[in-house]
Amino acid sequence: MPLRIFNNLSSVIAQNRLDTNNRNLGEVISRIASGNRLTGTKANAAEKAISELLNSDTRTLRQAAKNLNDGISLVNVAESGLSEQSGILIRLREILTVAGGAIGQNERDTLQFEINTLRDELNRIANVTEFNGQKLLNGNLASSLAADRHVEIYVGLDSSAENRIDLNSAVNIASTNTENLGLDGVSAATFDSAVDSLSIVEAALDAISTHRAGVGAIQNRFTRALSTLNVSIENLTAAFSVIKDADIAEELADLTKQQLLVQSAAAMV
Repeated sequence: MPLRIFNNLSSVIAQNRLDTNNRNLGEVISRIASGNRLTGTKANAAEKAISELLNSDTRTLRQAAKNLNDGISLVNVAESGLSEQSGILIRLREILTVAGGAIGQNERDTLQFEINTLRDELNRIANVTEFNGQKLLNGNLASSLAADRHVEIYVGLDSSAENRIDLNSAVNIASTNTENLGLDGVSAATFDSAVDSLSIVEAALDAISTHRAGVGAIQNRFTRALSTLNVSIENLTAAFSVIKDADIAEELADLTKQQLLVQSAAAMV
């Protein structure tokens, strides 16, 4: 190698190597500190774009899972209201059975008073049962409503029909008040009226049981859909982690390497 006076080429080369090693060391420290592999020269546009898409899908599905949990809570509230109304109808049936026996007028008046009270409570339940401001038993979940008034739950990545569950179509709960169930004329005043009213109450009980069956079915559907979403979230999170998360063991080994290179390059300057 020729001997030069004004330019120390070996020192210039050592300085360049020192700059490069210092830069690499800084990137390693950044990856370890942030836990993000997509920093510095290791990052590329394609991996960043894919990771952001995966992250977006994961967050969207997490919100969809929250929607499903809210939907489960909603139908649980509806089921509670229907359960109480079913209990009221069973009691009305029992009262009318008593009224179909050999009892006096005073007893019939007492039974009628209880019937009126139970009807008032059934109407109250129909009018006040709600979830997050949404009435549930007053006809708002009937399939006969206009489509723009239906309650829909988004359970997927977009707004397509496959990623929406229409509660009105799924449960079709008409108003469960006494007028709609035909209970306004229920009476224990006479033997004949009690017998006639008994069939009305039985029909109303059948209607409530049908609604409860629909609610139970949608509960099972929501539970299955939630399980599917959780699996998708798990897999998307794993894919996102592979692309973006730093391998700490690998980065620590690289840190030791870069520290040694920096020290050796500094010694040669």
